[in-house]
Amino acid sequence: MLIDLHTHTYPNSDDSFLSPSELIVNAKRAGLDGVCLTDHDWYWDHEAAAWLGRQHNFLVIPGVETNTEDGHILAFGIDKFQFGMHRTSFLREMVDENGGFMILAHPFRRHFYSSDDIDESVENFLKNPLFQYIDTIEILNGKATERQNQFSQELGKRLDWKGVGGSDAHELKEIPSCATYFERKIRNLEEMIQELKAGRYKPVNLRKKSP
Repeated sequence: MLIDLHTHTYPNSDDSFLSPSELIVNAKRAGLDGVCLTDHDWYWDHEAAAWLGRQHNFLVIPGVETNTEDGHILAFGIDKFQFGMHRTSFLREMVDENGGFMILAHPFRRHFYSSDDIDESVENFLKNPLFQYIDTIEILNGKATERQNQFSQELGKRLDWKGVGGSDAHELKEIPSCATYFERKIRNLEEMIQELKAGRYKPVNLRKKSP
């Protein structure tokens, strides 16, 4: 199954130009099997996401992109805000309490620029204690440049993490771009978290024949 783990819709993400229905219709048309709604600091009602899925006969999974002191983190399994979630360690506790999963989105932001040396930048970033709190990183981001994704891929190799892919779509033209391939059929949030924890997935660049 191909699932886009990182998308944004309006009005919940005020920088997006996509309505939830537009996102779903175009993701389905593009050959994806599901999308995760990960709006900025917005917690989708699980029944609302399920209703969208039924309306479009398409897998729609609720998530959130949380703004933390260490960057933006895609969190799955939590459905409400609690004060202190800007601290990655606190967010980790919440996610663990709910049996969820945490992914560092676009790791290159604030840590890598086009003129930088990739190996040196990765080495410096690995000193950050952040990595003890997250489960994996996004190594393919649809809005990133090829060089930025190279940085993320090298970071994933050094951590020995597969990493995931997501479009980070805010506009129609950004679908499809990157996604995550799951080996087993997924029907809901709980099954997706289970497959992420089991490592039965790989990132996919849909703009090329291979990641």
